[in-house]
Amino acid sequence: MADLNLQEIHDFLVSIAHKAGDMITAAHPTTGAAGSKKNSVDLVTETDRAVETLISTSLREKYPTFSFIGEETYKPGDRITTAPTFIVDPIDGTTNFVHRYSYVSISLGFAVDLIPTIGVVYNPFTQTLYSAIKGQGAFLNQKEKLPLTLPTPLEGLSSCLVAVEWGSDRSGNDFAVKSKTFSKLAATKENGGGMVHGLRSLGSAALNLCGVASGGLDVYWEAGCWAWDVCAGWVILKEAGGIMVDANPGNWEPRIDERRYMAVRGGKGQKEVVEEFWGLVEGAFEVGV
Repeated sequence: MADLNLQEIHDFLVSIAHKAGDMITAAHPTTGAAGSKKNSVDLVTETDRAVETLISTSLREKYPTFSFIGEETYKPGDRITTAPTFIVDPIDGTTNFVHRYSYVSISLGFAVDLIPTIGVVYNPFTQTLYSAIKGQGAFLNQKEKLPLTLPTPLEGLSSCLVAVEWGSDRSGNDFAVKSKTFSKLAATKENGGGMVHGLRSLGSAALNLCGVASGGLDVYWEAGCWAWDVCAGWVILKEAGGIMVDANPGNWEPRIDERRYMAVRGGKGQKEVVEEFWGLVEGAFEVGV
C-alpha cells in the first residue's frame, strides 16, 4: 500500500461523486418506470446504470491496473481479491430515489488486501459528503471531523437508536431472523427485549453507516447487503472510532464480502452493546455463510 497515493485516489473519488451526483439530481425517475431484478422491491433504473458507467469509465481511465466491482455490472461468481479494488454502488437507496425520498447516496469504496481503505459517500440531494482514508480520520464535507460531537459512553442497548433494513428478500430464514429480532429489540426488558429507543429503516446502507460514524445513530444491523453497500461507509465508520462486527453472534472480524454486518458508534461500552445485541438475535442468518 506504501506505493499507492491514497490522497490522490480519495480526491479523484470525491470529484467523481460530484459528477455522479449531478446526473442523479437531474434525473426524474418514477416507480412505474423502474425495473426490477429478483423481485418487485429490488429496483433498478436507467440512472443506476448510467451513473455506474460514468464511474467505471472514469476510474478505468485514471487507474487501468486496479480492479473494479460495481452493483450494476456484478455477475454471480465475481470475487473481491487482494488487489487494489474499487467497490462501487452508483445509487445506494434506489427505492428512495424512485419515490423521491432524498435519503440516497453514491458509495465509492476502495479496498486493498480485502481491507476497506478509502471511502466516499455522497448524498447529492443534501450535498452531504462523508469521506475517509484509513489512518487519517473521517470527515463531513472534508472539513468537520467525525464524530461530530465527543462520543458519550454507550449505556446499554436500551439507550440506543438502532438502524435496521428489511431488504428485498421477504421470505425464508433470513427474513424470519430479521422480523423476530426487530420485535425482540423493541420489546420491554420485562418481556426479554432490548427496549431500544427506536428502530429506523431509512433505505441506504452507506448513509446508515455514516449516521453511526457521525454519532446520530448508535447501531446499524443488517444482512443481505453487499460489499458495494458497505465498503466506503466501513472506512468512515472505523476512522470515526466505530467498529464493524458480524450480524450473526460471535464473529468480531467480518469479511468485507460476508454480507452480514453490525456497526456500533464510537464510545466506551461498544463491546458490551455488541454482546447484548447478539443475545437478542433470534436465530442465525444464512446469507454469507
